[in-house]
Amino acid sequence: MSRPRPSLRAALAHPLGLPVILAVLGVTLSPGPAHAAAAPRPNVLFIAVDDLRNDLGAMGVAHARTPRLDALAASARIFTHHYVQVPTCGASRCALLRGRYPSEAAHVSNGGIASTHATWGDANLPGWFQKHGYRTYALGKITHHPGGRTGRLWAEGPEELPGAWTRSWIPQTPWREAENIMHGYANGVPRTSGKTPPLEAFAGPDSAYPDAWVADEAVQRLRELGASTEPWFFAVGFFKPHLPFAVPQRYFDLHDPERIPALPPAAAAKPEWPSTWHPSNEFRRNYAHAGRDPDTDAAYAREVRRAYAASVSYVDAQIGRLLDALQALDPAGRTIVILWSDHGLLLGEHAIWGKHCLYEHSLRSPLLIRAPGLAQPGASSAALVETVDIFPTLTDLCGLPAPAGLDGRSLRPQLDRPATPAAKPARGFWTDGQRTIRTERWRLIAARAADGAPQFELFDYANDPLETRNHAATHPEVVRDLRAQLALRPELPASAGKSTGNKKRAAPPQP
Repeated sequence: MSRPRPSLRAALAHPLGLPVILAVLGVTLSPGPAHAAAAPRPNVLFIAVDDLRNDLGAMGVAHARTPRLDALAASARIFTHHYVQVPTCGASRCALLRGRYPSEAAHVSNGGIASTHATWGDANLPGWFQKHGYRTYALGKITHHPGGRTGRLWAEGPEELPGAWTRSWIPQTPWREAENIMHGYANGVPRTSGKTPPLEAFAGPDSAYPDAWVADEAVQRLRELGASTEPWFFAVGFFKPHLPFAVPQRYFDLHDPERIPALPPAAAAKPEWPSTWHPSNEFRRNYAHAGRDPDTDAAYAREVRRAYAASVSYVDAQIGRLLDALQALDPAGRTIVILWSDHGLLLGEHAIWGKHCLYEHSLRSPLLIRAPGLAQPGASSAALVETVDIFPTLTDLCGLPAPAGLDGRSLRPQLDRPATPAAKPARGFWTDGQRTIRTERWRLIAARAADGAPQFELFDYANDPLETRNHAATHPEVVRDLRAQLALRPELPASAGKSTGNKKRAAPPQP
């Protein structure tokens, strides 16, 4: 005998509410297919480039030859004022993966990921995506050590970020070990520190250098991912334009050194004020220059800048191959694509050839974000944004919750409306307790002089965009205001780097 239905009055009082009411009325619900409950989560292709300044055609650099990145920019949001947290490879990537500012000395060193990851839990970018159902892959240089190993030649030993990646690897190449592929010359020749040159043009194919092998592997992996029923997060890290500036000759041939502008003398001069200048040890000590110095040899300076531009064009071509493969796999453009560089590079500004400082060209780097349904693709956002903003932006775009305590903010407002202003200033950190804060007009660098006294550099980008003068003495009220903003976060201990006096301060040679 059939059981009688409950009364409507009883149904309204029932804790299950609506389903019981529908039953009283004789209405049934079909469960429908599982995918009808929620839209599938988007896949993510994250492209990391090493040491790339804003030297792209899409960013207004006339001598740049970057057609593939310019094409990506035309379909993306171009963030023209993106700033990294720390101007060295490993520490910048540490901030990327944590979504947080440095909070201890190790976070500004290249070993920061390996030495502190145990305290992160799963609140790291790939680990968080993995926790929420994504397969996560890291090919090439995503953490500091390509392939994620921290031992001899970065080819053995403990994982740099264990448990976060479904797979982390480098392709099998003539350079074999990760440290050698990172600093490779043509056809498998590794760097000999202090003896091999900072630039090389080889009359051979793209595959004579490592990034072509990364692109080959990435294209193959992307095709395999096309059959995946699970969402994926695929991070691909390219090596150029990191030193050595060594790429096939045909990319040098794209660039007439006479058309690459020299710096105005004031911009190329070593600061005359007490400063955080350093002697470019990565460039000068890790490579042999045959007695030449780009600070005093204008022809050599042109050669170095041309080699850098050639390296950018080479990596542009390899990234283009990966984007072509993605287009074939996903012609509808449902994949989120992010292109990011871990920091910029000074090419003679302040008489520095490298990064490892808190000046503008060291901390500023490209950020391009392409997402399904992007408003005004190809438009630029001048808002100040930071590397720590990428983590919450990706969780937002992918419909995931964000871990508690992230310092970054989602960039969805700038993706929806490129004229949206910045939500906060940009902060930077370096060794010896150095810190900086960047607003739309000003940058303050706070450091300590040789006697331990506070030392400040203040730059006014409205009136002195090349940082040729220290305005701290003439604008004490600005220094006071920016110091107060710096004080909102605790100062890192000076033991984050070698404690050196002002005249001796030097970034140690870095990979």
